[in-house]
Amino acid sequence: MAEEEEKKYSKDLIGRTVISKQGKKYGTLGDIVFETRSGELIHMVLDSPTAYTEKLELEKDKNSKRLIPFSAVIAIGDFIVVSEEDII
Repeated sequence: MAEEEEKKYSKDLIGRTVISKQGKKYGTLGDIVFETRSGELIHMVLDSPTAYTEKLELEKDKNSKRLIPFSAVIAIGDFIVVSEEDII
């Protein structure tokens, strides 16, 4: 019998640190943007972006918050790990 994968709820992810697989810190997760019809996760909205993140030319939302494509996420645990190659 296969173990059931633990479900992650968006409210539990808010505030977690977003890092690259190389260990570079981007900031904390402030919100998640998704497509309402399909439920597809589109972007993560960063709160408290680091100086490193400020230098990257990431897409921004209407409030000038930096966005990271959700497709770049490779792992979710104590941290949200993203593939930097999929961001820049």
